[in-house]
This record gives sequence, structure tokens and C-alpha cells, in this order.
Amino acid sequence: MTTAVPSDVRVPAKLAHVVLRAARYPETVHWYETVLGARVVFANPMLTFLTYDDEHHRLAVINIPGLPDAPAAAGVDHIAFTYATLGDLLHTYRRLSAQDIRPYWCINHGPTTSLYYRDPNGVQVELQIDNFADLEAMAGWMRSGAFTRNPIGVEFDPDALCMRFERGDPLDELLQQGSAPPAA
Repeated sequence: MTTAVPSDVRVPAKLAHVVLRAARYPETVHWYETVLGARVVFANPMLTFLTYDDEHHRLAVINIPGLPDAPAAAGVDHIAFTYATLGDLLHTYRRLSAQDIRPYWCINHGPTTSLYYRDPNGVQVELQIDNFADLEAMAGWMRSGAFTRNPIGVEFDPDALCMRFERGDPLDELLQQGSAPPAA
């Protein structure tokens, strides 16, 4: 259900950045450089700013030795990054797999096709694509009752999805739940 924003509310133009506390500081910075293709724009022994686009920083990592791994307390469950195309997401999956960075959970939620990873501190990172061309199409799917019946989604085998994508199967089929069932 969507609600109208009251006329006296000014909404943010964009999400600017996320700041992470890290016990494994150098490993964490390197992991985000590798996973996101991010570049360091500032670094010292206490703090690193990274970006992957025209924003001055999308991610900051603070060095705090001795912290327990996430998720150890209330707070952020995961951070999600959206790719422009299924091809971009699957290319990233293959690139990271070749560096032994593998998702622990691959699921088509319905609105998104998502790969979940854990950074060196245990923070969950979701790499995803939107499965619908626009919000209206996604809202129609939500109203269909499909999300009510299964609000989590359907797990999939990313290698099977890559194979189907590389074979040239239609994109609308690949984005449907159950298009690449997990291996038995």
C-alpha cells in the first residue's frame, strides 16, 4: 500500500551514504572495493571513504578494533545495491565467484532478484535488480496476492540463472520466480 506524502513534507533527493563500523578494517575496505568496484577517495588509519559513482562517498568504513561481528545487536539488517540490468548482476556474481566471494543466499523476492553476501565483519549486503519495469507494474504484482502468499520469495541457483541468461532465454522468463530452481 502506498500513501501520499503530505504537501508540507520535503523528501530526500537520494540516499547519500552508509557508514559501517569495522573490526576488520583493511579487509572490509578491500572487500567493498572488490564487490562494488568502489574506489577510495579518502583514507587514514581511522576512516575510509569509498564511492563507485559521482557521489563524493557512498560508503564510509570506521576502524574500531575489537567489535563483535554483525549481527550482534539491534540495528541495520542489510544494505542493498541495485544493478541496472540482470546482465550486470550476473556479471558481478561471476566476477566475485572467481575471487571466491560467494553469496550465501540467492532469492527471487518477486520485486527483486537478489544475491546476499556477508562482508568480513558479517554485515549482510544484498546485490539486486528490480524485476519490474516500473513501480506501477510492481504494485500490480503485489496486489495480485502473490506477495501475500509468499512474502519471502523463491530461492534460485545463480549458476543455472547465468546459464539461462547466456543461452539467451527471454528476460521476462528469467525474472520470474522459479526460473532457476536451486540444485537438489
